[in-house]
Amino acid sequence: MSSDQALNASPVSTATYTEKLWPNLWVWVIVVGLSAAGILIFIPISTFAGIMAFIVLLVVQVAVLIAWTPTIKVTDTSLQVGRAHIEREFVGKAYAYHGDDATDQRGTKLNGLAYLCIRGWIKPVVKIVITDPNDSTPYWLTSSRNPEHLVAALNGPKAK
Repeated sequence: MSSDQALNASPVSTATYTEKLWPNLWVWVIVVGLSAAGILIFIPISTFAGIMAFIVLLVVQVAVLIAWTPTIKVTDTSLQVGRAHIEREFVGKAYAYHGDDATDQRGTKLNGLAYLCIRGWIKPVVKIVITDPNDSTPYWLTSSRNPEHLVAALNGPKAK
């Protein structure tokens, strides 16, 4: 790499926090149960058709759940929550909520303009204030299994 390339290279930003919002065990049990329903529907045709229906339904449902599992990623310069992405300079204070407070944030205290990345199988939520004056979104609300760690990563030092 020449010195000109080294000067023009953008700095590599490593993640300070990463979390995948994987479904809980009971969601996977439901997926297996729904797939098993394929056996009941197709077994009158043939045992092979019932087993194939089970396998196809299981593979499709697992693929959909994996594809739709959002990631939360905090780096020195950016924040990604699901499909949303924002520079850290526009990220304000973050707050963790548990129990009834989390339920209130998802319900009666929810702003209709907020960006949501909520998973019903994860009860705690984190509210992330957005400070971009050109963005009408007041905050992002996301589920998190480790809300205190996410809040610490967001409220920590930001790159200039």
